Amino acid sequence: MLEPVPNAKNVFYVNLEEDLAEVTSNLGLGLLPDEMEKVKEYFEKEKRKPTDVELQAIDQAWSEHCCYKSSKPVLEETVFGLNSSKKVIAREDAGIMEFDDNHYYAVGLESHNHPSALDPYGGSATGIGGILRDVVCMGAQPIALIDPLFFGDLDTPRDTLAEGVKHPRYLMGGVVAGIRDYGNRVGIPTVAGQVAFHPKYTGNPLVNVGCVGIVEKELMIHSKAGDIGDIYILAGGRTGRDGIHGVTFASRDLDAGADEDIGAVQMGDPITKEPLMHLCLELNKMKLLTGMKDLGGGGLSCVVGELALDGGFGAMVNLEKVHLKVENMPPWEIWVSESQERMMFTVTPENVDKVLARCEAWDVEAVTIGEVISEKRNIVNYKGIEILNLDLEFTTGGPVYKRPYNLPEYDVGKAAPLPEYPSDISNQIIDIISQPEVASKDWVIRQYDHEVRGKTVLKPIQGPIGKDVPGDSSVIKPVDDSWKGLALTSDVNPYLMEANPYHGTMNAVEEVCRNLASVGARIDSLADCLCFGNPRRPDIMGQFRATCEALKDAATAVDVPYVSGNVSLYNETQDGAIPPTPVLMGIGLVKDIRKCVTSDMKNEGTIWLVGKTREEMGASLYYRTLGVSCPKVPVTDFEAFMPRMEQLIQAIENGEVVACHDISTGGLALSIIEMCMSGIGAKIELTSDLRADIELFSETNGRWVVQVKSGCENDFEKRFDFAVKIGDVDDRMIFTKNGKEISSFEIEKLRNDWMSPIWDRLA
Repeated sequence: MLEPVPNAKNVFYVNLEEDLAEVTSNLGLGLLPDEMEKVKEYFEKEKRKPTDVELQAIDQAWSEHCCYKSSKPVLEETVFGLNSSKKVIAREDAGIMEFDDNHYYAVGLESHNHPSALDPYGGSATGIGGILRDVVCMGAQPIALIDPLFFGDLDTPRDTLAEGVKHPRYLMGGVVAGIRDYGNRVGIPTVAGQVAFHPKYTGNPLVNVGCVGIVEKELMIHSKAGDIGDIYILAGGRTGRDGIHGVTFASRDLDAGADEDIGAVQMGDPITKEPLMHLCLELNKMKLLTGMKDLGGGGLSCVVGELALDGGFGAMVNLEKVHLKVENMPPWEIWVSESQERMMFTVTPENVDKVLARCEAWDVEAVTIGEVISEKRNIVNYKGIEILNLDLEFTTGGPVYKRPYNLPEYDVGKAAPLPEYPSDISNQIIDIISQPEVASKDWVIRQYDHEVRGKTVLKPIQGPIGKDVPGDSSVIKPVDDSWKGLALTSDVNPYLMEANPYHGTMNAVEEVCRNLASVGARIDSLADCLCFGNPRRPDIMGQFRATCEALKDAATAVDVPYVSGNVSLYNETQDGAIPPTPVLMGIGLVKDIRKCVTSDMKNEGTIWLVGKTREEMGASLYYRTLGVSCPKVPVTDFEAFMPRMEQLIQAIENGEVVACHDISTGGLALSIIEMCMSGIGAKIELTSDLRADIELFSETNGRWVVQVKSGCENDFEKRFDFAVKIGDVDDRMIFTKNGKEISSFEIEKLRNDWMSPIWDRLA
């Protein structure tokens, strides 16, 4: 099967006339049988045998992670090419949008799910490293990180876990530590995210990381080579055996106890990354680069060809020049390794010495490894012997599959009969607020530095010291001489997604909008990480298609583009697939950060409900705590929502609002209580015709709790189609219905019950 290539140590010709399944197995490839047949046909036309290096390179390029072979047809019908009045400047390693007359902002969002399941600390840390590189390689200075995280039930009995499956508490602790240590050490604040729990994430957590950067318009650089004759310079960390077959590993089901895959997990090094980022930004500012791209999935095998082909060219590389961590790595390992902290530059010949000198000044290793050529091929030599010569359009094109699908039901159905009214509504409220799903996440947030660089205007927790409350969005001030701001948030409810992927997705987009509007920001763009199970199962592909249809419909209604993201499939273990999870990151623009409002209740001001509450209890936290199944999930009415959202933002800009918090999981009760964690209570009168428990816990979309500045009530009320005063501040938390008190609490009691769940499980 393998025949040594003359004079090329550890390089072999592969006989494709033999059993292709055996070839695939022996080389550790992830190529499917029909894909191996296409590879065989290609080399028959070339009239030669492939080398093992070539097969490994094709394997990387054709992985689900790199070429989107299952998701691309659906995305092309739905998300790709959406029309929006907001212009996308570029979609490359990161998306680029206009911030002001002189600056763009860059957005990246990626997943690192499989690596984090195997090595939670290393997997999450390298996720942060990768998303930073994506933003830097557009010429942008990273200014903020975001981390949407999804874990199994923290109370899962250990004896119920399959052999080799790590406990959710261990996974959560390791993931948070990895994000903390990497982000804090490179000096970029982690300012937003979410932490969600669902039993189906046990063994397969989702670790998504986002980054936003800022770049002067004239300094934006593209991820493509400049011209024929440009020189490739590899800078940063050395290449090693970590990250071998990383994209292949990420493109199949996660086997319980697959510790033999640990080599697929990359090893991050923030101490190397920090000067590398400074170097990249300096070289770009000095106009010494014609192109720049980070080495992520697929390593050299992907980045060299992508840089060249995106410029309309090809590449020739001398592989022996690559700096290595260990000796005697065979060429195929060097070519596909995903070792971290590496960047690739293309540079004109006359600027090579200048670039290498700046690399030395920053103590960053760098070496020239090749050049851009006219023919659209990747050619790799190793110690004078050609070991790879592939047509770039063939290798980067990849296969495409129109997978069969079973669409889930879009109709929300009828409401289930109302459950028996709780005998003690106060106990029900305590039960709701003490669920880890909605309890305080400050165990996570306080491990992150969210103030480094001094640009964080609104932080992830807001309010008085020691009595802080969760914010809906964080706000960054990117430009020194401007009051304009960027607001960031992330949202998706896995229980709503599980119940109805279409309406769950619509809800997620609207909640992102609500959270941004809560601080006074107008949504400007979205990024999406689409995390699903095995696409070869029609039910999973149906979930994916329904979600993408909703992403299209919601973005069209809101008039915003998707500027960045990825698709992460095969998120399954032997116990089944994760809930369909389109992780969303929303980026909003704030005209004047000085007018932003926080979510903590203030001493003065009346309390209002914006938006009408309906009996939409399907997949609600309240019904789940009661064990009630109900198909009627909340629906989204963007036609009514959009003007209401704009009216709220205008009220904030006009100084009429002193506090604002959106209503989502846990309903009105949780929203009010979270605001009152600031130590200031409220007396709330339930005003609808609904039963008190439904009014308290309904998760109807399109609603906010707003504290209106004294004297501004008339102006505020006139703005909205539905806004009603529901209460005033108090020294306790009191709920009344028809003038009768139905529940009351000391604020400190509520705070203790809300603060303790995560700390008790993970401290």
